[in-house]
Amino acid sequence: MGKIGSNPTYHRCLKKLHEQKYIQYLPSHNPYKGSRVNMLIFDTSAKQAVNKSETSSKQALTPLINNNKQKINFNKREHPQNENEVLNHFKNKNWSANEGKKFFNHYSSIGWKLRNELNIIDWHATAENWMLKANEFEKVPAAFQNRDNLKTSKNKNYGEPL
Repeated sequence: MGKIGSNPTYHRCLKKLHEQKYIQYLPSHNPYKGSRVNMLIFDTSAKQAVNKSETSSKQALTPLINNNKQKINFNKREHPQNENEVLNHFKNKNWSANEGKKFFNHYSSIGWKLRNELNIIDWHATAENWMLKANEFEKVPAAFQNRDNLKTSKNKNYGEPL
């Protein structure tokens, strides 16, 4: 049994069946009025007859969804099964187990989603990005908090004009 995934394929198949004299197809070309299809009765007798009483005036609606597409990629998992899988991945990339724990704890606490609430498709790629950003964070020096950014002195002369 064949699967039909689109309206043009459905109509092409009906036209082909009509050309080969399996059905009588009368398209209406009106979306609100259904097409007419007369089907032949195939029996064991030598005579073939058209059954005119079994025709329908109702429109046959075809689904607009193609169910033939594969929806799940079985080779990639969205998130790891356990923490050991993440730790092994970080170990293979020559990273510390502590960084792997940080990664696993962070993403498991937010439900394996990204900032914009999108589900993670490939956690390996997300781990690679984590490692790249961890390198960037190590290079950025921490801001010195006790520094006076306004460069003002403690001794102020309020009699002096600005």
